[in-house]
Amino acid sequence: MTRLANCARGEAMVAGILLRPTFAALVAAEEELGALFALLERAAAGQLTLSEMATLLWHCRFDAPEELTRDAFGEMIAAAGLSQVTPALKILLGQILAGR
Repeated sequence: MTRLANCARGEAMVAGILLRPTFAALVAAEEELGALFALLERAAAGQLTLSEMATLLWHCRFDAPEELTRDAFGEMIAAAGLSQVTPALKILLGQILAGR
């Protein structure tokens, strides 16, 4: 079954993986990355690292195949390229700010 991102829910797609910024996903990302508002500030300043971006996306993946490893997900992100990953990142960061 192919899933589509629901913009009203703040979802995005990257490399065929649905990203859903649930409360639990954002808490897990924050535990690993530190305060999400600091992450937003770094992103706004152009200081977000590839590692931080991949970590946020990893924690927001939803209903991904169980066999998908974090390393494989990182490779998928790299293969997709920043031009495809940046719009999804923008949606997720916007969702953090909007708090829907």
